[in-house]
Amino acid sequence: MTDAPAAFDEHHHADVSGGWLRPAVFGAMDGLVTNIALIAGVGGGGVPPRDIVLTGVAGLVAGAISMGLGEYTSVQTQNEQIAAEIAKERRELERHPEAEARELAEAWVRRGLPADLAQQVADAIRDNPEEALRLHAREELGVEPGEQPSPWTAAFSSFLCFSVGALIPLLTYLLGFDQLWPALAVGGVGLFAAGAIVARFTRRRWWNNGLRQLLLGAAAAAATYLIGRLIGVAGGLG
Repeated sequence: MTDAPAAFDEHHHADVSGGWLRPAVFGAMDGLVTNIALIAGVGGGGVPPRDIVLTGVAGLVAGAISMGLGEYTSVQTQNEQIAAEIAKERRELERHPEAEARELAEAWVRRGLPADLAQQVADAIRDNPEEALRLHAREELGVEPGEQPSPWTAAFSSFLCFSVGALIPLLTYLLGFDQLWPALAVGGVGLFAAGAIVARFTRRRWWNNGLRQLLLGAAAAAATYLIGRLIGVAGGLG
């Protein structure tokens, strides 16, 4: 009896179809990398701190809106496509129930179920239209009817997390610092922390996840800094 709670926790799965984790992670990382790279680029070009803040705020607002709209549109489009395919499958089940039952049985036979048993179960399920639709959608489309992610959840998660991520490298300038390196250092800490937090959901090593995100962000910042430096020097901004 004492092992029951531990066993329950071990087999309790996270919600992977709610539609919030992927856009949240994508939004936060994109916000961090985008604004770190923007700030590194214009800072490398030698522009004054006020212009760096203006660039960063513009990047935050434009990027957050773009991410939110993009996530809503992409998830809504995917859901509409899935709904159309499920409706098509429903029509097939209504018009050709025997053929669909054989098709389902054949799929189970390919997975190792005895042919007689597979056909018997498929015939029994045929008489339950909603369950038949659910199983056919899972087998043929790889989806669960009624469990598609919410486009609004995806949009809000992406918008909010992009905004938070993009704000982090701006903090030092907003607090009165006028040098580039503190902003990049704070942005680097944000990247590492974001990667470490994501590791909690994926059960990966937190330091490995954090270091990966830090290195990717550092590569983007280095590239834009060098480009900004070259353009600034060539244009007489440095």
